[in-house]
Amino acid sequence: MNPLTRTDDRTPATPATPATPAPTPLMEHAFAQAPIAMALYDRDCRQVRANDEMAYISGRAEDETRGRLLTDLLPDPPLDELARLGPQVLRSGRPARAEVRVAVPGEDRERAWTTFLTPVEDGAGRPLGLAVSALDTTREHQARGRLSLVNEATARIGTTLDVTRTAQELADVTCGRFADAVTVDLLASVLADVRPEQDAPVTALRRVAQCATPGALPAPRPARGAVPLAPSSLPARVLASGRAARFHLGAHAGPCRWSARALTFDESARGDGVHSVLAVPLKARGQVLGLAQFARGPRSVPFDEDDALLAEDITARAATCIDNARRYTRERAVAVTLQRSLLPGRPAVQNAVDVASRYLPACSEAGVGGDWFDVIPLSGTRVALVVGDVVGHGLYASATMGRLRTAVRTLADLDMPPDELLTHLDDLVLANQREQHDPSGQGPSDELCATCLYAVYDPLTRHCVMAAAGHPAPVLLTPGGDARFLDLPHGPPLGLGGLPFESREVPLPEGSVLALYTDGLVEAADHDIRHGGARLLRAMTRATDSLEETCDTVLDSLLPERPGDDVALLLARTRALPGDRTCAWDLAPDPSAVAGARVLAARQLTAWGLEDLVFTTELVVSELVTNALRYGAAPVRLRLIHDTRLICEVSDAGHTAPRLRRARAYDEGGRGLFLVAQLTDRWGTRYTPDGKTIWAEQLPAA
Repeated sequence: MNPLTRTDDRTPATPATPATPAPTPLMEHAFAQAPIAMALYDRDCRQVRANDEMAYISGRAEDETRGRLLTDLLPDPPLDELARLGPQVLRSGRPARAEVRVAVPGEDRERAWTTFLTPVEDGAGRPLGLAVSALDTTREHQARGRLSLVNEATARIGTTLDVTRTAQELADVTCGRFADAVTVDLLASVLADVRPEQDAPVTALRRVAQCATPGALPAPRPARGAVPLAPSSLPARVLASGRAARFHLGAHAGPCRWSARALTFDESARGDGVHSVLAVPLKARGQVLGLAQFARGPRSVPFDEDDALLAEDITARAATCIDNARRYTRERAVAVTLQRSLLPGRPAVQNAVDVASRYLPACSEAGVGGDWFDVIPLSGTRVALVVGDVVGHGLYASATMGRLRTAVRTLADLDMPPDELLTHLDDLVLANQREQHDPSGQGPSDELCATCLYAVYDPLTRHCVMAAAGHPAPVLLTPGGDARFLDLPHGPPLGLGGLPFESREVPLPEGSVLALYTDGLVEAADHDIRHGGARLLRAMTRATDSLEETCDTVLDSLLPERPGDDVALLLARTRALPGDRTCAWDLAPDPSAVAGARVLAARQLTAWGLEDLVFTTELVVSELVTNALRYGAAPVRLRLIHDTRLICEVSDAGHTAPRLRRARAYDEGGRGLFLVAQLTDRWGTRYTPDGKTIWAEQLPAA
């Protein structure tokens, strides 16, 4: 039969299975040579086997540990936790996991170990023993720690726009978790807000922050003032290179040539236990700002390359925050200087009211705003009280405030009624909005909006005329001690346009106190203007005779420690001019009345003891009365006011104001008002509902 022929009654041969080697030698070698530390314990927690890695990390050979109890092998913290968990795992039959940190014998640096305790059972589920394995997770633990430190540094560094506080936050975050002692030193030029040259050598540092872990290292030595740096010193070289550098100050380290006054952990720190120093320059936007130094004591491991990378990351974030704070501080200083330069430097000379004022810029985070106040002397012994607020913060708001304050002073010099003045001011704001409009979107994004309160007080009539443009109502404190808000027509804010403003006249008894303020005063605590208004009334009722003390009382009662908005407060106590200090006469509409007016004026000045002003006043009265009779309309009225100045006023029913001009050599007229302007200190025209008034002021001889 052909051997290749298949018959139906034969079964194909089954291929032979290769022989399997005995499993015992393979398992033994795998267990012994495994890179993970492993050990086996019986039901009494006595060690049966331990592989080579377990023997290495325990520092004892397997023959020394075989048969010994788990509690004997791991009696000390933190490994005693594993000895306690072993019997629990055998009883419960559930595996357990523990994280421990311990140094391998012969090594200084601790390692992190993730340890697993697993019960070993037979086929019926009965416990036979315990398997313990330990995995070295030091790198993972360090990575998590570094990430956690970076996250914490991001959250805690730069919470304010204060350079010194930001530097201290850097020291506080890293001290304890990363280093045993930390110092932060900034360039003296940075603190002085002088921009150093790009390649200029670092010559001086000033310590701004330091921190030390209690029990690990003593606190760094404080430094007073700016400390010079030698060009060859290690801090100077670190700052020049712009890279972090590690220095070891151990017993076997080479000599450290650190300047004794270089603000560093120098070699004299060896006596304090410092053995490893990491110096990192603070750099932001290509500019060196200072130096951060980290030190570790004898119970900590030296800094390594990973630590240097971590420190560079954290200090880079801190340097950016410090630079932001420095830049903001500079801009804020410029804005505050601009703001204060645009406010009144000293009270204007006037005799209508006693005034006291306060201006407080907002906290550094909010920035300087556009609040302002002003006291403007007007003709006829009157005075204008102004307070306003430009919406927004920063240099733009301050500059806009300056423009509005100048405009108010210019319009006030025209002696406009309050409602008319606000109308012109509203037109000015609208014109400014059109000028500032930038279709490209690179100009100011917000439209200009402002509020203003303008009040004119007359000590002769003891009345005050006020008008408001979206501004909080003033507070009136009567001489009897009652405080209340004045009910004024509430006009729209400046910049809306098309809506009218209304004035209201309020009688003010002599000795009344008028409080004008911006909304930052009443909204500072809880942003509730009603509650703030109630607190303002209570504070005003505690007013004393001193307006300065009253200002302090109001601010202390209403403002928090760090107000979020600018605050302007103006207090004015009204005076009244005695009746014997003013005289008025109605003049007949006849040219002969000019001579009579001169006689009346001379007689009254003699009664007031102002004989030295009689001649000049006669010339002024003659010219003003002549103009009123010639170019004005009846009735004509002459009034003299003796206050800090002698004021001569001539009123008529005409609405055409005289115009000052210089007459040519052969002109017969046109010299009258020119003479008045030359003989008096000030002169002007104001319009009234019944006509106009031309006035001139003279300063009595001292």
